[in-house]
Amino acid sequence: MVVADTQTETHSRHLKERVRFYRLTRKFVDEKEVPKEAQQIMYYSLAIGHHLGIVDCLQSEMDCHGEEYLAWIEGLPKDSEAYRKMEGFLKFGEITIFPEHIHMLALAFQKISPTTQSETSQRLTAGLIEILNAIHREPTMYLMIRGTVQ
Repeated sequence: MVVADTQTETHSRHLKERVRFYRLTRKFVDEKEVPKEAQQIMYYSLAIGHHLGIVDCLQSEMDCHGEEYLAWIEGLPKDSEAYRKMEGFLKFGEITIFPEHIHMLALAFQKISPTTQSETSQRLTAGLIEILNAIHREPTMYLMIRGTVQ
């Protein structure tokens, strides 16, 4: 079937990548590029919740190979929201985890028995839980998981 072949091809492409977990570390307003006449518009847009002129600074917190990523998320129930969210990386090559995802993901990964996980999967679970806790403490933070070609 064409759909299945396309999905398998997409999955296999991302399985060959290095998976990096980037955490937002800080934001700043880039005022150098904004003409003086437009600064009031930029400040107004920031006040109403738009992010014009905001630069996000991301830092790589952990990484693994695509095959290790797949083995790690295989510990989640296939019909769970957590699996669907994390599988998004294999489909799209990138996912973003926002504060509204942290509770669901933390519960799902904490339910996986460490005895069923490889050393790498245990490291990824511990690292993810640590990042999710940081997002819980600072809700403007987020996590981006994205692939890079090796």
